[in-house]
Amino acid sequence: MSKLRLGPIAEDRPVKVTVELSGGIMRDLADYARIHARANGLPEPLPAERLIAPMIERFMSGDREFGKLRRRS
Repeated sequence: MSKLRLGPIAEDRPVKVTVELSGGIMRDLADYARIHARANGLPEPLPAERLIAPMIERFMSGDREFGKLRRRS
């Protein structure tokens, strides 16, 4: 099995935000949660909502231009 971009999710103190997602994105998140659980040996998937913050974090940490500009500011 190929490695997912999103690894194990660490517990962290959350900050509550509200976002609107299309039904398609929510279904994709639920599918990703199921696959993520299998890939990480979890007995059941995390709620899809728990994947959003780590996915955004992973996206931003992989954005080289963002990192470069952030270091300059």
